[in-house]
Amino acid sequence: MRRRLLPLVLSAVTGAALLSAPAVTASAAEGAATASAAAEGAGTAVAGPPGPADVYRPVRGPSAPAEYRYVQKTLPGQSIPWHAHELAAAQARQLPVAGGRWKGIGPTNIGGRIVSLALDPRRADTLYAAAASGGLWRSTDAGATFHSVWPDHLTQAMGAVAVAPDGTLYAGTGEPNPGGGSITYEGTGLYRSTDGGAHWTRIGLRDSGAISAITLDPAHPRRLYVAATGSLYNGGGDRGVYRSDDGGATWQRILRGETEFTGATEVVVDGDRLYAVMWDHRRRPDVRTYGGVGSGVFRSTDGGRTWQRLEGGLPPRGPDVGRIGLAVAGDRLYAIVNRATGPFEGFYTSADGGDTWTRTPDNADLTASQSSFGWWFGKVWTDPRDPAHVHVAGVALLTTEDGGRTWSADDTSMHVDHHAMVWDPRRPGRVYLGNDGGVYRSDTGGDGGWVKSLHQPYTQLYSAAISPQDTTRISGGAQDNGSLRSWGGDGFNEYLGGDGEENLIDPTDVNNVIACYQYGNCFRSTDGGDTLTYFAGATTFKRRNWFTPVVHDPRDPKVLYYGSEVLNRSADGGVTWRPISPDLSGGPGSDPIYPNYGTITSIAPAADGRTVYAGTDDGRVWVTRDLGTTWTKLAEGRPWVTRVVVDPENPDRVWTTHSGYRSGSPLPHVYGSTDGGRHWRDLSGNLPAAPVNDLVVARGGALHIATDQGVLTSPTGGPRWLRLGRGMPQVPVDDIEYDPGHHRLVAATFGRGFYELTTP
Repeated sequence: MRRRLLPLVLSAVTGAALLSAPAVTASAAEGAATASAAAEGAGTAVAGPPGPADVYRPVRGPSAPAEYRYVQKTLPGQSIPWHAHELAAAQARQLPVAGGRWKGIGPTNIGGRIVSLALDPRRADTLYAAAASGGLWRSTDAGATFHSVWPDHLTQAMGAVAVAPDGTLYAGTGEPNPGGGSITYEGTGLYRSTDGGAHWTRIGLRDSGAISAITLDPAHPRRLYVAATGSLYNGGGDRGVYRSDDGGATWQRILRGETEFTGATEVVVDGDRLYAVMWDHRRRPDVRTYGGVGSGVFRSTDGGRTWQRLEGGLPPRGPDVGRIGLAVAGDRLYAIVNRATGPFEGFYTSADGGDTWTRTPDNADLTASQSSFGWWFGKVWTDPRDPAHVHVAGVALLTTEDGGRTWSADDTSMHVDHHAMVWDPRRPGRVYLGNDGGVYRSDTGGDGGWVKSLHQPYTQLYSAAISPQDTTRISGGAQDNGSLRSWGGDGFNEYLGGDGEENLIDPTDVNNVIACYQYGNCFRSTDGGDTLTYFAGATTFKRRNWFTPVVHDPRDPKVLYYGSEVLNRSADGGVTWRPISPDLSGGPGSDPIYPNYGTITSIAPAADGRTVYAGTDDGRVWVTRDLGTTWTKLAEGRPWVTRVVVDPENPDRVWTTHSGYRSGSPLPHVYGSTDGGRHWRDLSGNLPAAPVNDLVVARGGALHIATDQGVLTSPTGGPRWLRLGRGMPQVPVDDIEYDPGHHRLVAATFGRGFYELTTP
């Protein structure tokens, strides 16, 4: 969610499309396990000891199971099992593998979003970092370099990491920070390793959706607490505060939320007292609700048997209470409160353990740090040696030396958007920081002197662009790390800031490139990106998607198409534009603050120079056969259209792919038509239950698709699918690019960088 944009600033945020799904049933054994895990209330065990099937080892190669990250709940009027991800994993394991081995090709020097950090108490300079959708990583050189300690075949979505005094490692899956225009992924519960990450065992809370914090009781080595945030898209499940007294063999929910969408984001142990932060948050296709009556700070003085909502000066219970960050240093407490709509509400201090609170004076730096999306952060950290020395997560890193009376902001010495911090007790003054740019280290108490990790291969990519003229040239848009390119610098380098989105390389001239940041702010360049000219201001728009599509015409790359709520066309390489369609969506969504729903999400011009297809986030598919004079609606009522693809040799042969993820569905959707969209055939076939994000047509009529479970292929064009290639982690793939002349496929993964495969 980077906000240091050059030369423009961004606008607002949006959602997706609704899906109706057929019922799926689970086995009797799975149903029993689900019922056990769903048991509620203090003193009630919510998960038994793991069985043999819950023991995971980092298997690589064709036998690795495909663990699907998304925990499906329910859809209106449907009967979807709680653990549809288990069904998806079973389906994926049955798929044969075609093709060779994927090769990771970077970047390793850019980094990506880090959501949690933990130090190994037994090994000096050993640090664990949880990447938002890139797995768990370990550094043994004080954060300089990282290598993976997480199985490739498990979900790569992470929320929290903690290390016990004996070195036992705990990892909570699923990211608790909700997306803005983008999405974040849910997990499959809590895991434990007793050998530094070589082997992992799942120990419960599989329906927690996302785990925000794992807290160990220093007085009881086998007692741990978990803040389960829950699904962002569906209510219920394993959400709230949980306690285990036996190292995770059994669990009790000791604090449940007020509503079905109330989850826990923090749990703090302070002697005999427990503190917890609860948060109401939900996302629907066209609206986000990031606050509510369940949000607040809670305290227990009896081990979690009873809880008290803390008020005494904090904002009272109400629908506008948003995400809260909490830090505890004895009787001194700090809380940063945001409103449900995202803006800063106030910073509060308590000197009596939370009985009474004082709102500190307004500070411009502190207020600005939360921007309009304070739900992205929600963290406060105190210096263990000085409780008046406090850091607050925001766009900038905020610091106070006097307990909150005055603040300074740092958004220049490191990447912006902060999520994790840990002090090294062995080395006074050493602090590690995790943000959207990766891991940083300071040896001055976090007051400057930040040094970035040198090797961290967990970049979240939205797009890829390749060139048949030069196979060394790869570019792509990265979450909060701008548009990246493989040329023009040392390794991958950023040539446009913001959240990198669409990237294009002219297939006839590698120096003609296009790069965009969020909400359709796009630039063109004739020198490979060294100099950039803004062109999106010349387009017609009322609403633009987080990822605004821009495509070349297959006959003439000087002809470009750009999608807002209308389709724009340029015949001069993006210098001038004109709209060639009416509003192709069903209109804006119901969110009064983030009105960017109801937009074109994919554009597919045919090679005949007249036919253009377009798809929208509300599930509509359109075609014009006369360059926009008339438009025909081909489909509606489907989930969010992720891609429309037209056969390069036949304008009547077309495919669409869809994702219902934001609506709470894991089901795959691929459709094909041979008559220009008059009739459609469902090609989903034996696909595992994972949304589909992209499709390319390969030589001989084979289809390759990008899904939230990797890349799959059908040599015959569907509906029978195989897993394509070996060696890629189970990470979402947002975009794939195909170079038929070199038999080459490049995948942009959302969490593990670029991967490349020589295709069959």
